[in-house]
Amino acid sequence: MSKISMWAFLISFFLLLHSIKSDDKELRTALSNLIVELTKNGPSNQASSLWNLTSFPCRDHWEGVTCDKRNSLKNITLDGFKLSGNFNASLLCSLQSIAATLTVISLSDNNLQGESLEEIANCRQLTRLYLRGNRFIGSLPDSFLRLDNLKILDISSNNFSGTLPDLSKISGLIEFSAQNNQLSGVLPNFEFSNFDTFNVSNNNFSGPIPIGGDRFPASSFMNNALLCGRPLPNSCSADSPDSSDKSKSGFTKDEILMFSGYILLGLTVLLLVIVFLCRRRNKKEGAEVEVAPVGDSFTKRSYTPSDFKTVPVSKSDFSTASGESAMASQSLIVLTSPEVNGIRFENLLKAPAEFLGRGKHSSVYKVFSEEMEMTLVVKRIKDWTISSNDFRLRMRRLDRVKHPNVLPALAFYSSKQEKLLVYEYVQHGSLFNLLQGSQMGRTFDWSSRLDVAASIADGLAFMHQELREDGIAHGNLKSSNILLTKNKEPYISEYGLMLESQEDPSLVGGEIFKSDVYAFGVILLELLTGKLVQSGLDLAKWVVSVVKEEWTVEVFDKTLVQERVSEERMVNLLQIAIKCVNGSQDARPSMNDIFAMLSSLKEEEDKSMDEEVSGFTSTSIFERSS
Repeated sequence: MSKISMWAFLISFFLLLHSIKSDDKELRTALSNLIVELTKNGPSNQASSLWNLTSFPCRDHWEGVTCDKRNSLKNITLDGFKLSGNFNASLLCSLQSIAATLTVISLSDNNLQGESLEEIANCRQLTRLYLRGNRFIGSLPDSFLRLDNLKILDISSNNFSGTLPDLSKISGLIEFSAQNNQLSGVLPNFEFSNFDTFNVSNNNFSGPIPIGGDRFPASSFMNNALLCGRPLPNSCSADSPDSSDKSKSGFTKDEILMFSGYILLGLTVLLLVIVFLCRRRNKKEGAEVEVAPVGDSFTKRSYTPSDFKTVPVSKSDFSTASGESAMASQSLIVLTSPEVNGIRFENLLKAPAEFLGRGKHSSVYKVFSEEMEMTLVVKRIKDWTISSNDFRLRMRRLDRVKHPNVLPALAFYSSKQEKLLVYEYVQHGSLFNLLQGSQMGRTFDWSSRLDVAASIADGLAFMHQELREDGIAHGNLKSSNILLTKNKEPYISEYGLMLESQEDPSLVGGEIFKSDVYAFGVILLELLTGKLVQSGLDLAKWVVSVVKEEWTVEVFDKTLVQERVSEERMVNLLQIAIKCVNGSQDARPSMNDIFAMLSSLKEEEDKSMDEEVSGFTSTSIFERSS
């Protein structure tokens, strides 16, 4: 029996060895054919002078060729090799053994040419493609859209022409350089917030720059004669034939929206006048409420006072049920501080209110009450199927669980149609706003980010522990629901509402507390990368894919890198975040475990800072004594 096992082992070994040798030969043949094409118009011995074509690429370490531990091809980097032939992508990407592992092709600053790159789309694992500074012609094929792992695409300083495929569909693309070509047509509707680098200058593009393009300087779009809109100085005229905002009726989209707004405002005023006259007979006066333009949302832009119009509205505008007016005089149920005793539903209707934003099932208003001399936030919730009694019990239970990093509700009001929650107004914005500001140069250093993360984890861990038996998790945790004090101390707001959509792909049929863990992991990724969860970006998926490609350092926020934060510490926090967003809920740690890990990181950070301060002080004393 042992002899049979030995023979089986030997046969398996020789088969494996034969397979490895076969793969090596296939790779050598492919790269040999590639270099012959790349040096086609150069010196006759250029190919053999670059690579020893009788050796093996991975084992003998051909210049510009990088392989993994299994001798599979990973990178080809031949920048500035004075190559003057043709690049035939099919020589690489038509072979499954290469297409399945190749992640980088870099052929910049040569003299290469070629008309079609269609076959390159078969290299589906490509994350970086550099073709800068060559003589490529023709248009980019639509097959590029199949490169769904592509992060960086540089085709600048070539002779590419024609229109671009809709590269906005490549959700992970973070760098696109296409300057100094002959490309034309309109720009795809890029999600510019995802990009670190973007440049299409010195081409023949036309039409308006998509929304968000002003995130980059005018130099990224200059010398495109028919391109218009911010950040370029030439605005898109209403009668421009190249303007994509032009409608068949002769009006731009902005004009149509403006006229629609006037009509809607007129109808609203007319309706309010009718309501006012009807109620006047009953000696009921309307209140003044400041409302934002219809359809705007705080997640899209920041409001200024000029964005709001003051119009008279009746109580029925705050409470839509036909039988609600009878309830208007009922007191809200006050949960906390004696300061807010006496809040009545009617008081909220009369107080000036500023519309802050709208979610899937709710609207948020900022309200100032002269009687109470304080500013409040009122969250109005509609169509929540929870009964009034269950809602009351839930709010009572939440009121008994206190943590300094969880914002409590001050009062609530409940009816069949809608529910109101009253909170104290936290005036220094949200974590979302702070991260958005850090993209524009505002300071948000590593130590502060770590403090914010640890405080959020502390609050969530406490709430999970106290409310697990009640089954009340946060349910809608995101950076816009983390409010900040002047000293960047975080408050977790809207705990226990569970109304908005979840990003967690495993939520259906899963445990809601582990969904909070996933959401917290996404917040950690936002803190680490500086990127925000917005339309078109699955942040967790993007980070995991980059880490798998062993380009971990590229996920970190550039401001943290410039701050010279220890890469080891950032990687440690990244590992915690990746555990949180694990696709399997069972594999995710509890919030207690997460808080313990973050506390350990924070202790190390504080100890390191103390040592740096101590070292600085000792050095200063030594210098003075000398």
